[in-house]
Amino acid sequence: MKKDVYILSGFLGSGKTTLLKELLQSLKDHNKKPAVLMNELGSVSIDSDAVDDDTALRELLDGCICCTISEKLESQLQELLMNEEFDVLVIETTGAAHPVEVVDSILSPLFADRFDFRGIVTVVDGLQWRNRGDFSPAVLHLMREQIRHAQYIVANKMDLLSEMEQGTFSYELQQINPSAKVYLTNYSQVSMEDILSLKAHKRSVSHNQASIGDHLTLQAVVYTFKGKVNGEAFEDWVKNQPDTIYRMKGYVPLQGRRYPTLFQYSYGMPLFMPGEMNYPTNFVIIGEKLHKEEIKQSLQKIDLMM
Repeated sequence: MKKDVYILSGFLGSGKTTLLKELLQSLKDHNKKPAVLMNELGSVSIDSDAVDDDTALRELLDGCICCTISEKLESQLQELLMNEEFDVLVIETTGAAHPVEVVDSILSPLFADRFDFRGIVTVVDGLQWRNRGDFSPAVLHLMREQIRHAQYIVANKMDLLSEMEQGTFSYELQQINPSAKVYLTNYSQVSMEDILSLKAHKRSVSHNQASIGDHLTLQAVVYTFKGKVNGEAFEDWVKNQPDTIYRMKGYVPLQGRRYPTLFQYSYGMPLFMPGEMNYPTNFVIIGEKLHKEEIKQSLQKIDLMM
């Protein structure tokens, strides 16, 4: 059974930890056993007391989950899978984390077939957004990226805005991400049913229908190679992929190679590295507007032992 994974995103102080507590309680009410991975930029965890003792907790300190400590994240996830019983993993990122990088770090080919990425929930502080001119261009860009890649946006601290400001806030969020559901609230109080149903209807809708978590927002495809792959056929396959794919990575069992080859692709740049042992032949694709079944079928055609 795959473990569902939810990512809580949002800039510093937006209300992610309050939402985390509500989400954990809701999972327990649904008889789901949660685990939490909490990321802090500092060397001390501030919010870990938000997680009850009966919930498996791992902390990543002194860096951002998407860059400086991505390798530590991988080992923590391995350790969770080996030593803890859980149904759902909730990852609370540092406010400085970029959503694409976080998904990329989570879906390591070593265990990507063990997780089902359900979506990103981004919390946006209404007052911070109203005063966003006070932030640097880099911070403002990050905030926009966190909004743009979310399936579900929690527009928080509405009591600090006037009615007109709330309307403007909601309109601006929907301009950045027309496909996400926007929920205006205080204290991160939102419908947990909506969050837990992210991507739940994916299999029953066609690709041209809008659905939470199914249209335009960040998605991941995991494919496991069963046999050997012709190198030229694989390179042709990569060249024919759309530019809505941001990342590809995995261990490809190429013909003529003793061990699977590590392949990485980032924004159009492919990289092959010879493997030195028999890693799991999982292949991960991250992007937007992905037709998952079509991608899997095209990979099956070059998976020569299928």
